[in-house]
Amino acid sequence: MTRTLIITQDIEKGLLNKVKDTLPDWNIISGRNKEVWHDKLNQAEIIVGWKKEMASACLEQPAELRWLQSWTAGVNNLPLSKLKERDILVTGGNGVHAYPISETVFALMLALTRNIHTYVRNQQKKVWHDGSIRLELHQKTIGIIGVGAIGKETAKIAKAFGMTVLGVRRSAKPTDYVDEMYPIDELNSILPKCDYVVVTLPLTKETHHLFGQEQFAKMKRSAFFINIGRGDIVDEESLITALQQEQLAGAGLDVVSTEPLPADSPLWEMEQVIITPHTAGATEHYARRLIEDIFLPNLKSYLAGNQPSLNVIDYEAGY
Repeated sequence: MTRTLIITQDIEKGLLNKVKDTLPDWNIISGRNKEVWHDKLNQAEIIVGWKKEMASACLEQPAELRWLQSWTAGVNNLPLSKLKERDILVTGGNGVHAYPISETVFALMLALTRNIHTYVRNQQKKVWHDGSIRLELHQKTIGIIGVGAIGKETAKIAKAFGMTVLGVRRSAKPTDYVDEMYPIDELNSILPKCDYVVVTLPLTKETHHLFGQEQFAKMKRSAFFINIGRGDIVDEESLITALQQEQLAGAGLDVVSTEPLPADSPLWEMEQVIITPHTAGATEHYARRLIEDIFLPNLKSYLAGNQPSLNVIDYEAGY
């Protein structure tokens, strides 16, 4: 039987041809419209880009699926327990987002520091006012909570501003551009030192509500909080209270607990908060990076009978 690959995205012809050249004898089905691939799900040995409507055909009935390449870095929305039961290899999209998300991190940090959000509002009202600007970012201390590909790129950029970089990650293993690295259980000890706290963690059982009332109380009143990880890493009510009570100077949020953010959320109207709609990872190069830098190298290993090595998800860790 002909082996089948399904890609659930519309990718440019050049990229698709590279995949076809690697799999000349395979049936390759590509397209965002589910009608293109829905009837072929039980035949797919490899799927690039999971959709929730695939669960029945791929995980509850006899199916050929052996490897799932996620289209995203975060895998908390995947049915990991069922994929594990079927012994299906899962690889993530880690690394695709490092440039665009680190750019968004600094866009938020600089906007909050230099009052850009205030000036945009003033421009709309035709108000000429200095916005009480006084802060600068150079020489400050940044705490990067989650030093993976995104965190490393953020640390690299921070050094261009002469910042002191404190990092937190599970292994506490040192890395370039991070002055001091700490394990996650020492998070509270670094928060009082940080002028900016940037969350780049995946959402797992361990990181759910990692930031709550206790953590915000330990931060400087002059500190800014940036979250581009997942909304449920933060106890949102505690964040709202901390902002209302001026325990923090402000926040830049690309992710929130409920998305879209409900219209009645106090976050919408807080002048010291900038909200972006989970778009930090958007980039013109997304498909190319995922296919060329992650999927194709792993595919060549897979075809050679070896285990793919890039971004393999650890079921126990949840990422």
